[in-house]
Amino acid sequence: MAYWLMKSEPDVYGIADLERDRTELWDGVRNYQARNFLTSMKVGDKAFFYHSNTKPPGIVGLMEIVEANVVDPTQFDAAHKYYDPKSSPDQPRWHTVTVGYIETFATGITLDQLKETFTSEELWVVRRGNRLSVMPVEPAIAEKILTMAKAP
Repeated sequence: MAYWLMKSEPDVYGIADLERDRTELWDGVRNYQARNFLTSMKVGDKAFFYHSNTKPPGIVGLMEIVEANVVDPTQFDAAHKYYDPKSSPDQPRWHTVTVGYIETFATGITLDQLKETFTSEELWVVRRGNRLSVMPVEPAIAEKILTMAKAP
């Protein structure tokens, strides 16, 4: 099992939305490196849900990959903001995953707390200028984050 960190703006789709919906297609990723991470995911992998573009940003919960290597349907919809005219159903460019809700942390782990605890080599989200919306998390680091999430 691998661990990941996946960002979403809470006013677009937040952890409360995933808790309500239980599962959701993680659509709209249009960065090749993030897409490659998505295609590396396996069913059963875990992902930290990170609220971005909010005050304060940080990890707010945990989810699981419940379906892997899914073709992102938004790439084919000309009316959708994630439409990709260079993509076709015969040769889709964008794949994603379906995530399932596991838990919302009682207290979120802020970006500042992550920066105080981890180096930029240990956890990509604390790297200066990092804008990736999907990134891997090493298992030992994931265990530390899970311990932080359970702290009073």
